[in-house]
Amino acid sequence: MARPPLPVGTAGKIRTEKLGPHRHVARARFRDYDGKTRDIEATGTTGPAAIRALKEKLRDRVAPNDDEITRETYVSTLAHLWLDEIIAAESVSPQTISRYEISIRVSIVPALGNLRIREAGAGRLDNFLREVAKDRPAAAKGAKVVLGQMFALAVRRGALTSNPVRDTARLRNPRRRKVRALDGEQLDGVRAAIRKWQEPTSGKSGPRPTGDLGDIVDLMLATGARIGEILAVRWQDVDLAAERPTLTISGTIVYLKGKGFFRQEWTKSDAGYRTVVLPRFAVGMLLARKVTAVDNPHDAIFASRRGTWLSPQNVRRQWRQARADTGLEWVTPHTFRKTVATLIDNEASTKDAASQLGHATEQVTKKHYIQKPAVAPDSSDILEQLGAGRTATANKRRDHARRPAA
Repeated sequence: MARPPLPVGTAGKIRTEKLGPHRHVARARFRDYDGKTRDIEATGTTGPAAIRALKEKLRDRVAPNDDEITRETYVSTLAHLWLDEIIAAESVSPQTISRYEISIRVSIVPALGNLRIREAGAGRLDNFLREVAKDRPAAAKGAKVVLGQMFALAVRRGALTSNPVRDTARLRNPRRRKVRALDGEQLDGVRAAIRKWQEPTSGKSGPRPTGDLGDIVDLMLATGARIGEILAVRWQDVDLAAERPTLTISGTIVYLKGKGFFRQEWTKSDAGYRTVVLPRFAVGMLLARKVTAVDNPHDAIFASRRGTWLSPQNVRRQWRQARADTGLEWVTPHTFRKTVATLIDNEASTKDAASQLGHATEQVTKKHYIQKPAVAPDSSDILEQLGAGRTATANKRRDHARRPAA
């Protein structure tokens, strides 16, 4: 009867042999992960030392392959090979690839880049992710996504038999910040801060501020659009002559390394492509800008002095300067979007707010964009049972007080 084959990934009996003074060899048959059985050996100064060396060799054994990714490949090399693969596949957007590159450069390579793939076990990766999550929970989640796909590539290429990222602990979601929207008084403060910042006599260094910041904020408040969407609006996207003037949001401003800022011809999501009706204050502002508008090659409503697209980062920087010493440090351009959502939710519905903001579902709008206190259900009738004894006692006291004195 033929001897049954070794299970894949296991070794047979270890044999030792003395080759000379202080030189021993340990040998064993090992069935590789490609199904072939091979002779594996290791040497040492003693028999036990040779056996230990062989066991370490068997532990790290993988099927021989002609691939450039093996267990000895550095994590930094794996990261760049993975990036090359997804770029060639053209399966993800350039912005997503840019985020992956930042995660690799800032978080992964500095901490793990010099490790071999075989050294990056689940425990080590888990410690790394937890350390990042202490100060940057969002960065830790991004790094985990990248690492998971990197090591999945190593598994597909035969360098690993399982993905160690799967065995890391689940990252805790950071406590969600309370949604804050602007009230009327705060909105007056925003506009006052912008007017003061745009004054030519304010003693600011550098180029004189234009009136763009105030108009950008007004259009964000008139539409609920993202800052990148506002800066991507062209004159051809507005219809100011209609009975109900409209603005169509059909793109956004994005940044790519080596290309700079440019208009992406689609929005963040399919639901983001939308046409909104403009309130009167926005129509008046746009008509005033149209009168003094200087032509630019992009037909942009908000263009730089050189006729290029404005960068969202530059607008955010201007707003930080304008809000300094106002007590409005918590207000960001995204706050204007939340203010729009909260007002529409209060005056109309969450569904209308989601449509205005370009959300596919109401859940995202309700959770992240609408300022609303938690309201418990009306359980007062149920809770009344807890006061039954108190009511009876109160009645007795009242009756006693009404009795005439003896």
